[in-house]
Amino acid sequence: MTINIKKCTLEDSRKLQEISYETFNETFKQQNSPENMNAYLERAFNLKQLEKELSNIFSQFFFVYFNNEVAGYLKVNTNDVQSEEMESLEIERIYIKNKYQKHGLGKYLLNKAMEIAMERNKKKIWLGVWENNENAIAFYKKMGFVQTGAHSFYMGDEEQMDFIMTKTLI
Repeated sequence: MTINIKKCTLEDSRKLQEISYETFNETFKQQNSPENMNAYLERAFNLKQLEKELSNIFSQFFFVYFNNEVAGYLKVNTNDVQSEEMESLEIERIYIKNKYQKHGLGKYLLNKAMEIAMERNKKKIWLGVWENNENAIAFYKKMGFVQTGAHSFYMGDEEQMDFIMTKTLI
């Protein structure tokens, strides 16, 4: 079993789009209407949007490979790119394909995010997680995150609630 992380570049935009669609669908398709899913996927993961995000110096994407196959990805943000104004590092997206879950890949990506945060002298990392995503919430709690707030997240035209979870690094 080999696990590797690779920073994404503009040349990875199509591969990033594919894994974004796949993992988001696997995670949320059952709990949301097809209309809201399609609206969100088209807005968040169209190639123009992903290329814009890949080109932003305050956002970084990383693929995690399991035995040389892309198994998931991580997106982190700093400065004014964060979805909330904070002096921290935001983990905006962290997704692992269903068939690769329970192999420690989420922890591997979280460790990468913490490494980036410490390189940038951030004392905390934070993320938003859907209030109904019980598996993810349990994972983040296990990894030392605590709920520190909440904010709205729009899935198409439906307002949903994300818990803001924070982990202190120092």
